[in-house]
Amino acid sequence: MSPTNGEKFLAAAAEFPEDALPDDKKVYEHPLVKRYATKEMSFVWSPAMKFTTWRKLWTALATAEQELGIDISDEQLEEMRTHLFDVDFELAEQKEAEFRHDVMGHVHAFGDAAPAAMPIIHLGATSCYVGDNTDIIQIRDSLFLVKRKLVQTISILKDFAIKFRDLPTLGFTHYQPAQLTTVGKRCCLWMQELLMDYDRVVMEIEKLPMRGVKGTTGTQGTFLELFDGDHEKVKILNKRVCELMGFEKSIAVSGQTYTRKIDFTVLSVLSGIAQSAYKMCGDIRLLANLKEIEEPFAKTQIGSSAMAYKRNPMRSERVCSLARYVMGLPSGAANTAANQWFERTLDDSAIRRIILPEGFLAVDVILTLLSNIADGLHVWPEVVKSHVMAELPFMSTEVILMECK
Repeated sequence: MSPTNGEKFLAAAAEFPEDALPDDKKVYEHPLVKRYATKEMSFVWSPAMKFTTWRKLWTALATAEQELGIDISDEQLEEMRTHLFDVDFELAEQKEAEFRHDVMGHVHAFGDAAPAAMPIIHLGATSCYVGDNTDIIQIRDSLFLVKRKLVQTISILKDFAIKFRDLPTLGFTHYQPAQLTTVGKRCCLWMQELLMDYDRVVMEIEKLPMRGVKGTTGTQGTFLELFDGDHEKVKILNKRVCELMGFEKSIAVSGQTYTRKIDFTVLSVLSGIAQSAYKMCGDIRLLANLKEIEEPFAKTQIGSSAMAYKRNPMRSERVCSLARYVMGLPSGAANTAANQWFERTLDDSAIRRIILPEGFLAVDVILTLLSNIADGLHVWPEVVKSHVMAELPFMSTEVILMECK
C-alpha cells in the first residue's frame, strides 16, 4: 500500500537534519507571546510569576499560622522569605515526575532551598490553596494592566475627538449615507464603549475575592484540626492571609476551588473590550476604503507585495482578528463553570490553563494596537468634505419633512 501525503510528510519530518536549524525553531511558538504581547502581561502569566507566587502564599500561610500560635519559628519564616525567588525549576520538574503532582514537586523544591522550613511548608493546605489563589492574583494583576491601557487609549481618543469635533462628515445607517455627524462625534461612540469597559474592569478589580484558606472541600476542616476546633482562629487565619497577599476579602463559600463563574465573568469583561475594539477598528477599515481616515502607515511599510499603491488597514485588521478570538472565550468558561461537579472536578484544569492567559494576552495586544492606531489616525478633510457635498442635496429632506408637519 502506497503512503498517503500525510505519511510522506511525517517521513520527511523524521528525516529532518538535527543540526539544520536551531532547536527552538523546531517547536511551536505561541504568536501571542512571540509576536504580540507586552513583556508585562507575558510576565504575569509566566512560570516565574506563578511559582514565586506559590512560595509567597506558603510564606503568608506560615506567617499567619505562627501569629495564631502554631509552632513555627522565626528562623523558618526567614528562610522561606530568603528563598522566594530562587526557584530550581529542574529539581521541581524532577520531583513532579516522581510524585506525578506539580504542587508537591514545588513543595520539595522549596524545602530543598529552605530545609529548616520544610516541615511547615503547605501546613494544612490543599493544592488549590496555591493554585487557585495564584490564578486570582494573576487575574487581578492582569486587570490592573488592562485598566492602565484602557485609560491610555481613551485619553488618546479624547484628544482626537476634540480636534475633529467640528468637522462635518456623513453619518451612515445600514452603511448608507444618512444625516451629518462629525468626525469627533463618531470617535465619541468608540470612547463611550471603552468607558463602559473601563467601568466593568474597575468593578471586577474592586469585587474580585481571593479564594483564601479553605481546605480540601471548602470546609476548612484541616485548619480546624490545626487550631483544635477554634473557629475564630480559622476565620482570623483566612482574613490574615488575604491581607498579606493584598486582598480585602475572600470568597464567602467554596468547594475545593473558587467558583468558576468568576472566570466566566472576567472573560466576559475581556470579551466586552474585544467587542468595543472590533467596532472601532471595523469603522476605521470602512472609512479607509472611503479614503476619509487612515490608520498609521509606516514609512517603509509595504501595503501589498503585488499592488504597491495599497494602504491596507493591517493594524485594524489584526485587532479584529484577535478580538474575534477573545469574544469566543467566554463560552468555554461558561461550560467549565456549568460542569463543575459537587466540590470540584479536574476537567476545568486544562482549559483554564489556556483561556485565562490567552484572553488577557490577546486583550493586551488589542489595547496596545488601539492606542497605536488612535495616536496616528490621519483624517483627509477634503475627502470627507467631497462626500458630504455629494450627498448634501439629500440632507435637506429631513428639514423639509419637519416643515411639512
